[in-house]
Amino acid sequence: MMNDELKNLGHMTPPAPSSEARGRALSRAMQAFDAAENNSIITQGTAEHRRQSSIFNRLWSPVMNRKFLAGSALATLLVVPAAAFLTLELTRNGLPVETGEQQIDVVGKDALKDSETKGAIAVKPATDVAADKQLTPEASSAVAETQAEIVAKRETGIVADDAYGIAGKRHAAPSPAGGIEMLAGGSAMRTMPAPSIVPSDIVLPQEENRDRFTSGDTNPVKSVATDPVSTFSADVDTASYSFVRKALMAGEIPDPDSVRVEEMINYFPYDWPGPESEAEPFKATVTVVPTPWNANTRLMHVGIKGYDVAPATAPRANLVFLIDVSGSMDEPYKLPLLKSAFRLLVDKLKPEDTVAIVTYAGNAGTVLEPTAIKDKAKILAAIDTLQPGGSTAGAQGLEAAYDLAERAFIKGGVNRIMLATDGDFNVGPSSDAELKAAIEQKRKSGIFLSVLGFGRGNYNDALMQTLAQNGNGTASYVDTLAEAQKSLVEEAGSSLFPIAKDVKFQVEFNPREIAEYRLIGYETRALKRDDFNNDKVDAGDIGSGHRVTAIYEITPKGSPAVLNDDLRYGASPAAQQAEPAEKSGELAFLKIRYKKPDSDTSNLITTPVTEKNAVPSLQQAGQDVRFSVAVAAFGQKLRGTDAISAYPYGSILDLAAGAKGEDTYGYRAEFLNLVRLAKSLGGE
Repeated sequence: MMNDELKNLGHMTPPAPSSEARGRALSRAMQAFDAAENNSIITQGTAEHRRQSSIFNRLWSPVMNRKFLAGSALATLLVVPAAAFLTLELTRNGLPVETGEQQIDVVGKDALKDSETKGAIAVKPATDVAADKQLTPEASSAVAETQAEIVAKRETGIVADDAYGIAGKRHAAPSPAGGIEMLAGGSAMRTMPAPSIVPSDIVLPQEENRDRFTSGDTNPVKSVATDPVSTFSADVDTASYSFVRKALMAGEIPDPDSVRVEEMINYFPYDWPGPESEAEPFKATVTVVPTPWNANTRLMHVGIKGYDVAPATAPRANLVFLIDVSGSMDEPYKLPLLKSAFRLLVDKLKPEDTVAIVTYAGNAGTVLEPTAIKDKAKILAAIDTLQPGGSTAGAQGLEAAYDLAERAFIKGGVNRIMLATDGDFNVGPSSDAELKAAIEQKRKSGIFLSVLGFGRGNYNDALMQTLAQNGNGTASYVDTLAEAQKSLVEEAGSSLFPIAKDVKFQVEFNPREIAEYRLIGYETRALKRDDFNNDKVDAGDIGSGHRVTAIYEITPKGSPAVLNDDLRYGASPAAQQAEPAEKSGELAFLKIRYKKPDSDTSNLITTPVTEKNAVPSLQQAGQDVRFSVAVAAFGQKLRGTDAISAYPYGSILDLAAGAKGEDTYGYRAEFLNLVRLAKSLGGE
């Protein structure tokens, strides 16, 4: 029905336009216009005097009108909430989120079975070191270059994997849920979240540094007129260099007392000529060169090379690993690194050698009876079981280790205890004097003691030196697995097989030629003049192929660098007895006294020093002489020696770089980077 009506309407004729209707519409329009004119003072919009709009426009328009944000701000407002939401969802699902500041823990296979295992080894990249300590770009670059050198050597097969640090080569993406990612060899890497941000107004307490070193004044300049003879003990330890390196790599100038210049010099292998036969265990090479930091003095450089015993003829070894597993060793670069180091040594030993393991923490205990290296799996398993905990009954551990070494004693062989610790002996007889007395009694049995130091912040270097010096052994500081590789593998012969004991040096200077002298380093090894010929006085030992370097700064007679006035009542040169013809032109006379490992009677080697040993310029000296002089300068500068205060790090760097030579293991390249770090940290 509705459709029919619509059809009818569609066929109707529309009415004609009405002039009357048009007039009424026009009249109403004019009235409305007049009303609008009367209200023109009122603005359009709402009672709040603004146009109606959405809530979003009300918030957005003022901000945009004031130009507080540009196009990038718009993108930020859109992206940040989305990123936060995405991060929240990823976190809930246990997926990795890159924080930019990770700590990476490397743990062994067994750690995956026990989430509470404490053997993790933290690795912090060099870039983090620079950031934490706010190093300059040059210093940060030096850290990176140091690690790059080691990585390069490792990739060419020269340095073992993990050589620089526990896991210097292990970099991986963030781990999946649970924070563990498998690495080659069955190890795992656990990622730790970045620390929370602390408000700037809160000052965190600094961790107390309880490292202890033997303090001693730098050797003074001595007048030949009153003190013509210098006597000291041999020192083949290298612990100081490793500790200095660790401090610099952490962005810190090392404690001056931690710097023993002779140990820094002797850290490096030098190609000094060696003796031709075992009958004479040493050969001395003396070179006299101008001093790079003082144009008015000279350096008398003495290089000693020990006879190198062929591995095939090396005697059997009876070793006891005395391992500190106390609570203080529960740090990444202590017990975990220690275990890795001893694993390297076990791989180096011969099948007929034996190893025993004694641990101490509160009480001492035997972990492994003397076991032949041919049963290597048993030895490595015993090492892997070590866990930290308890106080440090070090003295008790030493007694147990000596007892075990005596039971397995090899006549004519190498009998040695290898103590690995941070030196924190806090239970039982623990003073240096008490331990020294105990070690002196035990060394008479023919069992030597070597020390491997680990860790910082609680390192007792003073005690390590006391034990090693009185135990007829050596002291090393292991800060990375590369250092363990160097000390226990590459230099195993020097560390384990002694060729001489109680080695002493004595130099007499000719007062007609030399006015003054100063021994660089060896402050803790000084001996009295009459100790040289006293066979009862203990001194340092030298192992197979060991190199020992000693450097004197000497002042020629009449030089403007002379510091001491002539004695008013002393004999004048004219009144002195004339020199025999055979002594004419001698600058000094070098004497070396030593005992063979199985003897209590010393032997003597002498070498005169004349102008024939001199070279006119430092550049004409051999590369090893120049490099060792650069190391001596660096050590003195770190120690704060007045004589070298004006010699800049840049000059040391140039001298060392020019004498780098062949650098098979990258040690010298590493040294150059340490000088760069010290230069930056020192503000030069």
